[in-house]
Amino acid sequence: MTFVALAEQPSDSASGTGPATWAVQTWAIADAEWHKLVRDPTELFSRAVQPTLWLLVFGEVFTRLRAIPTGTLSYVAFLAPGVLAQSVLFSSIFYGIAVIWERDLGIVNKLLVSPAPRVALVAGKGLAASIRGFVQALIVALLAAILGVPLRLSPAAVGGTILVVGIGSVLFSTFSLVIACLVKTRERFMGIGQLLTMPLFFASNAIYPLAVMPPWLRAIARANPLTYLVDALRALMVSGGQSSAGLGVDVAVLTLTCVVLVLIAAWLMPGLVR
Repeated sequence: MTFVALAEQPSDSASGTGPATWAVQTWAIADAEWHKLVRDPTELFSRAVQPTLWLLVFGEVFTRLRAIPTGTLSYVAFLAPGVLAQSVLFSSIFYGIAVIWERDLGIVNKLLVSPAPRVALVAGKGLAASIRGFVQALIVALLAAILGVPLRLSPAAVGGTILVVGIGSVLFSTFSLVIACLVKTRERFMGIGQLLTMPLFFASNAIYPLAVMPPWLRAIARANPLTYLVDALRALMVSGGQSSAGLGVDVAVLTLTCVVLVLIAAWLMPGLVR
């Protein structure tokens, strides 16, 4: 579906199918993003290098060292969900630079003058970002299986993993969009994006458990949404893995944070074109 299709959609006030119209408009944005990714899939393959290095090099070395206590799990099994969460973060956090590029090309202006509500525009872009997350999940799962990680393959576990990866992708891509709306230039965005990614990653339970952190870092980690993404993935992906906060708490925190960021991004988006 194209921007023309968006322009032909009736507004919520003009039709009695507000939620259905909103869903169609959201999917139209996601579909346009999906077609761009299909035409140039090199990004997906290039992003497979980083999780491969983390699992094969970092994971295998620290498994031999036994320096980090991971309970009954091997370190590679403990690390795999963290690497997946890292891949979701890194592929989503720079999503906003594409929006700045679209602003410079005039595409954002066309979206904002369409009848689609701004929330649908933001949600559609977040949904498109989740496609990258699903590809990363498949790559990490295949690598983990090759390395002997005992994966949960029940329909409930696989479906839960897909759902959590999708929520995490929307969350961090929307966070990226908020940054893009605030800084408005690609150069500033790249600097801030690089500044945020590593602290978000290291101040989480992706590569070591919360129990080994000093109290000040543990407090930061508990306020970090990436911690809850890793926690949920660890319980869903790996046999013997558990959620320290509780799977329901993890999903609730991720969903609430995602909704808040979507609303903030929708409110800020018109400022992107000023």
